[in-house]
Amino acid sequence: MSSILGAGALLVTVLLVLVAMLTGGDGTEISHRKFEYKYSFKGPYLSQKDGSVPFWEYSGSTIASEEMVRITPSLRSKKGAIWTKSPVNFPWWEIEIVFRVNGRGRLGADGLALWYTQQKMPEGNTFGSADSWNGLGVFFDSFDNDNRNNNPYIMAMLNDGTKTYDHESDGISQQLAGCLRDFRNKPFPVKAKIEYFQNILGISFHAGNTNTDDDYELCLRVENVFLPANGYFGVSAATGGLADDHDVLKFLTTSLYAPGQAPHIQGMIADTEKERFSKEYEQYKAKLEQQKEEYRKLHPEQQAAIDQHGDPEQAYESQQNQELRQIFEGQSHMFEGVKALHRKLDELLGRQERTISLVGMLQQQQVAGVAVQPGGVPQHVQQPGWLPFVFKQSKRSSKNFRVSAS
Repeated sequence: MSSILGAGALLVTVLLVLVAMLTGGDGTEISHRKFEYKYSFKGPYLSQKDGSVPFWEYSGSTIASEEMVRITPSLRSKKGAIWTKSPVNFPWWEIEIVFRVNGRGRLGADGLALWYTQQKMPEGNTFGSADSWNGLGVFFDSFDNDNRNNNPYIMAMLNDGTKTYDHESDGISQQLAGCLRDFRNKPFPVKAKIEYFQNILGISFHAGNTNTDDDYELCLRVENVFLPANGYFGVSAATGGLADDHDVLKFLTTSLYAPGQAPHIQGMIADTEKERFSKEYEQYKAKLEQQKEEYRKLHPEQQAAIDQHGDPEQAYESQQNQELRQIFEGQSHMFEGVKALHRKLDELLGRQERTISLVGMLQQQQVAGVAVQPGGVPQHVQQPGWLPFVFKQSKRSSKNFRVSAS
């Protein structure tokens, strides 16, 4: 009996956690969403004839085309960024970023960052932006600076302007939370959703292995996150001794509102027109119901089939289609169950990896007898024994080359 009660209590706890995740953690639901075009960009016709992106400004090595914004090309030691021109005028938001990180080798560098900061940031060494900021940074880190085999890695870091990003440890000791996910050289574009609502930050990740829109996995969820008001959105990237193309295909911003907090949106049509359309809709609806009733009286056998299945479409389908539909529905339920298990397993593995990484760092500090100092150098400078190689043509033949360190 006690085991049954314990299982029931565990089930109730799990359900409460799921409800809290879906409603924003404090029981408040999102009742209204509004697409914010002044804080978004996507193709086609993303850039204008003069190369500018409406409502955005970019700098460094960034190049805008009709289909995407290339933050950095796959060339060594490049930095670029793109920022909104106007500050954000809504407190809660959701960002969906669709991007690609492609490179020739198995390893790449340095990574891409999504920012929400109090001010637009100048060029710097933290993924193309400054090492210190006031706001939120979400980092897609490609290069393993601390040699712990924990990259590519996605992490969120909160800063009040007093911290300096620790390059040597990849910011592990400074992160809010993170997850180990591979986002390089994927067959389809990689997607990430960053939601900030009622001081709760959540990040979901789509690995780009499929072309479906619902294959998101939870990466992290952190409560009591307080961001400065009226900040700016931005994306930056950097390359080092290794280089990747960092391409952003879409940056979609949606403002979120709790019940009773949605802004008043003036209708596009007059109230008299709206009333006329409502009356016409009710008339057509009544006429349709009358025709359906007449059809039921003329075809009682089909009405019996509809009553049996509960769905008019299923009542008229053939036996073969019905069997195929049942098989497909069963497979769909199994697939959804497997996906749910994968999401939970990934969440547990992410927590385990973070714990192991922190324990390893503490052990190294104890062995060395010194504390890890904040700050650092750019990632491409940290590669031990790195020397730039230059291919020089041999005098004997144009097909033979010799390699020398410059």
